[in-house]
Amino acid sequence: MKGRVNTINHITILADSNIASLDKFFNASTLGQASEQAVDIITVAGRDINASLLAELQPDILLIRSVTQVNEALLANNDSVQFVGSATIGTDHVDQDYLMQRHITFANAAGCSKHSVAQYVLTAALTLRPQYWQQSITLGIIGLGNIGSTLVQYANDLGWQVLGYDPLLPKSKLNNASLEQVLSQSDVVSLHVPLTDKKSEANPRGSNYPTRHLIDAEALAMMPADTMLINSARGPVIEADALVADIERTGRQVVLDVFEHEPQIAERLLSKLAFATPHIAGYTVEGKLRGTQIIYDALCEKLAVLPTQTMHALLPLNLFLWSELKAHPDRLIKFYDIQQDDASLRSKEIDGQIDGADFDGLRRDYHLRREWQF
Repeated sequence: MKGRVNTINHITILADSNIASLDKFFNASTLGQASEQAVDIITVAGRDINASLLAELQPDILLIRSVTQVNEALLANNDSVQFVGSATIGTDHVDQDYLMQRHITFANAAGCSKHSVAQYVLTAALTLRPQYWQQSITLGIIGLGNIGSTLVQYANDLGWQVLGYDPLLPKSKLNNASLEQVLSQSDVVSLHVPLTDKKSEANPRGSNYPTRHLIDAEALAMMPADTMLINSARGPVIEADALVADIERTGRQVVLDVFEHEPQIAERLLSKLAFATPHIAGYTVEGKLRGTQIIYDALCEKLAVLPTQTMHALLPLNLFLWSELKAHPDRLIKFYDIQQDDASLRSKEIDGQIDGADFDGLRRDYHLRREWQF
């Protein structure tokens, strides 16, 4: 296999310390090399993974989450990395073209937290508007990939109508509306898109359907004042200044798990949000373990060894059933108390903003909730 990791001496892994169960998945035994090879894991905060650290440590494997930008600037002075695994659904933080040029294998955890994020969206909407348990509302979904399409399943099960928009997919029963229709005709709008910039000669990797500031003043003006807006995708998809002005004008209920200038959040924005949480929509026991499992399996394929660890062996018993919650909506707070996550973030506000270190600390120390079994 081209670029296969050396299997003679040892493997050095540099990993974001926020990846779940690293030691359970990445060791000599689970990588099938116990008799031949040592595995050294070095863990650091994701934002501390930089070019100088890569040049110093020269790891064979780099395991990241979304806060680490992987590109030429990071890897130019490193000639050892042969595999990059991101334990996240999104890939906008990784220059995949550059990795291909360097013959570095890349894997991301597509779909790992699709139920976790969908359940976050439902919790936000139903906590703010519990009457929606009994009403056939219209849910607008922008972006119909793993998460968006999973959210549709829950909406259908609740008897809600769905307006879906994804310009990268063909029209279908699910992809059934224009952006304008989703914005103007929905009771709740939920965003599930990657962060992309406009394609141009200077930016050939961009998109013909850029999502940066997709929700700007013009888009917000299309939305009725009582339409709730939820963003658990990428912060810069919403133009923060335009959002503040819109809330001041309309009193709109807005829920943000991600922020344009993350990890800093200005109090001017924070004070106007119905709920604000520190980028933890996908932070469940199952979602995090699934993310680790996927990149572990991909590394085993790279090493040409049989995976021996499974997330199911690490999962505690789960008694959170979607069917039970539907039958007893009053138990939602026991399934997920989003108000507590909101309060934890707001408690960190000092001198008019949330500090980046405090934001990252909330993510690092987050008590993982459980996915509801659908």
